[in-house]
Amino acid sequence: MMKRVLRLGVNIDHVATIRNARGGPDPDPVRAAKLAAKAGADGITAHLREDRRHITDSDITRLVSEIDLPLNFEMAATVEMLDIAQRHRPHAACLVPEKREERTTEGGLDVVGGFDRLKPFVDALGEAGCRVSLFIEPALAQLDAAVAIGAPVVELHTGRYANLEGAAREAELGRLRDAAAHCDAVGLECHAGHGLTFDNVAPVAAIPLVMELNIGHFLIGEAIFGGLDSTIKRMRALMDKSRAAAQGEQSA
Repeated sequence: MMKRVLRLGVNIDHVATIRNARGGPDPDPVRAAKLAAKAGADGITAHLREDRRHITDSDITRLVSEIDLPLNFEMAATVEMLDIAQRHRPHAACLVPEKREERTTEGGLDVVGGFDRLKPFVDALGEAGCRVSLFIEPALAQLDAAVAIGAPVVELHTGRYANLEGAAREAELGRLRDAAAHCDAVGLECHAGHGLTFDNVAPVAAIPLVMELNIGHFLIGEAIFGGLDSTIKRMRALMDKSRAAAQGEQSA
């Protein structure tokens, strides 16, 4: 069986959150992106929100020009964000739901209900050369809608999994496994993220059909205590160990 490499995308949004709390230039999210690259990240994720609460337009400009890793540009499906994506042409553009009053992304994009509105954005981003992904719940109907709308990649929302415990968490993990298997069956590349930590990442990393994990808030918070370099390296090691063990079980 072909071994599938699991990539780590590091979201640097909350380096910018800390910077913006003071209003000065520090800490610099672009510096964090460069440190993440040295520590073993495979890509950098940054969400440019409508209210610019963390990442700013100048951050995106600098990330595009100053980092060598692929940039995953998280964005709402708005004309303003599409214009910015078309101008910068990042490696990837991930469409996410966005509400002004939310503290963080609260759930997946409703591709089924918003198909007609989202379709022009998916088409335009693809034409700009971006790898389009949709941040969605691990629901088969949403996955089928992602195929129909023409997105090559989905990112499964793991926030519910992260917030549950015991049998309820195991059930949600089962939904993630089923969704990843369905992605493989219908030709979608499967990513996952939201709420992942040292303590809960292993079962998700063990899902062999998940190709990329995007992790941010926990890594930035943990870096306060242990440094960004060691925090990313530890997450990378946990992911790799879990994936290797799962592949070993499959080949046994």
